[in-house]
Amino acid sequence: MNLNLNVNGTHREIESAPLTSLLDVLREELGVISPKAGCEQGGCGACTVLVDGAPRRACLLPVGAVAGAEITTVEGLGSPDRLARVQQAFTHHYAAQCGFCTAGMMMAAHAYVETGGSDDRHAIAEALGGHVCRCTGYVKIIEAVAALARGDSFDLATTAASPGMTNIGGVQ
Repeated sequence: MNLNLNVNGTHREIESAPLTSLLDVLREELGVISPKAGCEQGGCGACTVLVDGAPRRACLLPVGAVAGAEITTVEGLGSPDRLARVQQAFTHHYAAQCGFCTAGMMMAAHAYVETGGSDDRHAIAEALGGHVCRCTGYVKIIEAVAALARGDSFDLATTAASPGMTNIGGVQ
């Protein structure tokens, strides 16, 4: 039985069984690698994608449950030469270190802001609850989401980490 998915604006027909996780279908069948297999129990958030605009854990979601839905991953938000605003915010605020959790965090942050989320740190922390980052301590992630919610503009040649720090070659 073939299922139809809309992934990042592209209609895709898949051959996986309906109970196969969306995460496995995205990564193994479709080659979409931004959602990560972390805990595979829904507790870490590394596999978060948007399903019809709402953040969902792809590791827990049977692909048959999302047939016909619009699935969005980081690859669908922007491209390396045309970053989405959430990607710009994370880059400018140096909100990623190892990068394992970043895609899931970005998808949750994007959904939060798109649904009218504010720059309130407690509200952001609640919206990102269940997303585990073992590197950053969350401060820069929350700063990036707050800046995004405020509508700040981002200069990608420098980071907010330090006025002398650049994203294109180290320290000035």
